[in-house]
Amino acid sequence: MSAHTSAAVFTPRSLDALRRVSDLAPLPALDDLTSARAKEVLADVEVLVTGWGCPPLDAAVLAAAPRLRAVVHAAGSVRGHVTEACWERGVEVSSAAAANALPVAEYTVAMILLHGKNVLERARDFRRDRTRDNWLVTTQDLGNYRRTVGILSASMVGRRVIELLRPYDLEVLLHDPFVDAEEAASLGVTPVSLPELFERSDLLSVHTPLLPETRGLVDRALLSALRPGTTLINTARGAVLDQDALTELVVAGRFRAVLDVTVPEVLPAGHPLWDCPHALITPHLAGSQGNEWERLADTAVAEVSRWAAGDGFAHPVRRERLAFLA
Repeated sequence: MSAHTSAAVFTPRSLDALRRVSDLAPLPALDDLTSARAKEVLADVEVLVTGWGCPPLDAAVLAAAPRLRAVVHAAGSVRGHVTEACWERGVEVSSAAAANALPVAEYTVAMILLHGKNVLERARDFRRDRTRDNWLVTTQDLGNYRRTVGILSASMVGRRVIELLRPYDLEVLLHDPFVDAEEAASLGVTPVSLPELFERSDLLSVHTPLLPETRGLVDRALLSALRPGTTLINTARGAVLDQDALTELVVAGRFRAVLDVTVPEVLPAGHPLWDCPHALITPHLAGSQGNEWERLADTAVAEVSRWAAGDGFAHPVRRERLAFLA
């Protein structure tokens, strides 16, 4: 992993925990797998703990690591470094994606509840007017009682959002072509078509992985189907949405948008969404940050411990599932 990743994710406590369940190679962490030191370390490695910034584990790297049997990723997606050569070798792979999904789900639920009460807009108006509105004449479309929340994709994050929403008096709709009626019932959601999801939702949250099939999935027609006053939340990837159409409709006041991801990741300084009162843009902060990184390290340590005990991974990554993962 990169030196920055190592310093951020693996605290002294985490490293001590890793030493208790493994014979940890001398630090610093490897950020280059082709150096003389890397080849010396890799010669004895059975388990490689990886993180953001890990170089690809290609055939040359695997040739230098003849004993490598498992990769434990202390982050989410393994697409950037787990190669076909790893699967052909039979290397077992684990990911802390489930641990990283929790803060994204928490962010999403917080935004759903805040926007159900129009908190951000009302706080802005209160700061401007410095007088309280008449709370007895608020409209019936304000509040979090019996509102309809739409979830696009029962991904790992989408499922955690559904789970966290259970205590609230909300109707939850789901569109996911891979979830049948029986599974939807077990999740406590109502399965709907994609157009119906956009037509019925008061608040709609996008959790679709960015795959060739999902690029631009949320197009102008779907966005135009959102009712006035709806809030659209995107913590997945910006390219899942038609951003030009979204910008036009949000600037026009057709609906509100909470965007933790955009294309590009930082919009140009003059982009109209920056100053749009109907848009909230956050700097890709929903995923693990600060002390939440320690959860990723704890997950990695637990996976190494399970693997060493012969219990297998709690969070395995399957080769056949890669096409559906972010």
